[in-house]
Amino acid sequence: MVSEAITVLVVDGHQTFAELLGVALAGQPELHYQGHARTGEQAIRMVQELRPNVVLLDPDLPDADGIAIAELLRHRLPDTRFVILTANNESALVGRATAAGASGFLSKNGPLGDVMNAIRTAHGGGMTVSTDILARLLRSTAPVVGPRAGGLTAREHEVLVLMGSGLDPRAIARRLGISVHTCRGYVKAVLGKLGAHSQLEAVAVATRRGLLRPDGHNAE
Repeated sequence: MVSEAITVLVVDGHQTFAELLGVALAGQPELHYQGHARTGEQAIRMVQELRPNVVLLDPDLPDADGIAIAELLRHRLPDTRFVILTANNESALVGRATAAGASGFLSKNGPLGDVMNAIRTAHGGGMTVSTDILARLLRSTAPVVGPRAGGLTAREHEVLVLMGSGLDPRAIARRLGISVHTCRGYVKAVLGKLGAHSQLEAVAVATRRGLLRPDGHNAE
């Protein structure tokens, strides 16, 4: 039995980029390219009319804030997934995308295969973030002690820092010399204490609270 194709809409103000991406999407047998919107107004109309499974969205649209549009449409169409595809990798943007419910955050300069994999992952309910973006988000992080530690133990904060570096629980376990089962327990504790549902969301929440210091800028 052949599975139904994943419908994809591109929202990007750069005509040439959107068209080239559309050609690539149309060449994937398990994907159905529905076209592209160039403005926020077009995006809202087309997403509501076409109801794509996944939207590839540039947050810097000519007439609107793409992430605000994603947040609006996520409330209206909770089954539609949004993958942010941008040339702007600022840590604040990653946090906003996570808060808006985005299912992915990728650089436009990354491999095309990463975009295709992100679409499939988003459709399956998962999240994809480029490793280089996660690493940049929390490069040169250092532990924060005292009342701002958010109730995390020293070990839990170690795990949080490594999560911010883009490592999965298996890699974190190897780095810390503990079992994967134990590591998953720490990850679960970190998510619970930060009120997060994913590693990326935990990193974003921790950054906003000053528990982690992105790009070498120390929180006071």
